Amino acid sequence: MTAIATFRPAAPRRLLGELGQSAASPSLRHFGPNWFAAVMGTGIVANAAATLPLQFPGLRGAATAVWAVAALSLVALSTAWVAHLVRYPEQARSHKDHPVMSHFYGAPPMALVTVGGGTLVLGRQVIGLDAALTVDWVLWSLGTALGLLTAVAIPYRMFIHHHIEPDAAFGGWLMPVVPPMVSAAMGALLVPYLPEGQLRLTMTLLCLAMFGLSLIAALVTTTMIWSRLVHHGIPQSGMVPTVWLVLGPLGQSVTAAGLLADAGPSALPDLYAKGLAVFSVVFGVLTWGFAMLWLALATAVTVKTARAGELRFNLTWWGFTFPLGTCITGSTVLYGHTGADIFAVAAVALYVGLVGAWAVVAAKTIRGAVTGPLLRPA
Repeated sequence: MTAIATFRPAAPRRLLGELGQSAASPSLRHFGPNWFAAVMGTGIVANAAATLPLQFPGLRGAATAVWAVAALSLVALSTAWVAHLVRYPEQARSHKDHPVMSHFYGAPPMALVTVGGGTLVLGRQVIGLDAALTVDWVLWSLGTALGLLTAVAIPYRMFIHHHIEPDAAFGGWLMPVVPPMVSAAMGALLVPYLPEGQLRLTMTLLCLAMFGLSLIAALVTTTMIWSRLVHHGIPQSGMVPTVWLVLGPLGQSVTAAGLLADAGPSALPDLYAKGLAVFSVVFGVLTWGFAMLWLALATAVTVKTARAGELRFNLTWWGFTFPLGTCITGSTVLYGHTGADIFAVAAVALYVGLVGAWAVVAAKTIRGAVTGPLLRPA
């Protein structure tokens, strides 16, 4: 008989505390998929820099170095995850029934696809185009398959195995449904490298379908998160960084729409390619506006919590990075399609904030893993 996991009002606070200490033991016993958020957050720093409207000497080299760090981190964490599955199978299996940790199964596929995209955009200068394409195809294919699995399996388990309380909604609910959107954006970069004809057409339509399934699921989930904030107030301090996760599907959808519009002429009939280009701008500007609203709200909530002295570091702080990065890539795409300076200014300003956030979170994570609370027994 399968146990029903109950998500009671006090549960989010306790469970998020567990997430913050998921590496609390020197062993791998408490390792979880949430660690892959560090790869996502690092990878987006590199990818966003590659196409930033403001380019200057050294930026691309620095971005390539950050991509290398993300790639090495992906290898290290993937190795640790496999070791965890082998050494602590019961602990690993328990994650799928965990009302919070289960949602972070969306992090590994997004990490795979993000590093894959960075390999094609930046890594090609290091390993060559052919090798970069091979790596990207492997990572994109694996990440897409895992992402589609999480988009189905995690919500299904919520429907069937979890009893969800009215105040349970939080930003982490978006993690399982966003990976297909990341695959749609990064898949668009692969379209030109496919043979003309059915393969390009199929790839483009597949990416558009993933764009749609992720967008609608994210809109439904975001509505529930907004409702939770309105009816139950600002979340407990450990959950505040997850408020930023709403920016992820918003910024990534703008990015995906723009990149698919760029790929459209090589794969779609002229009428549909032009329509997709128009859609990418109209949809992109409207969604970008709501993303800026949410950014303002998330910033206000975070500042309020920090002023109260309650914003203590845990692994959910990586939520400050990848979602913000998608707003940068979305702004960059809109600048490329419209030529409007407002998007270029926004992209550069947000990138400065992203680098600052990434530096702080990465330093705290390294320090916590080496000497701090991330290595203390739970």
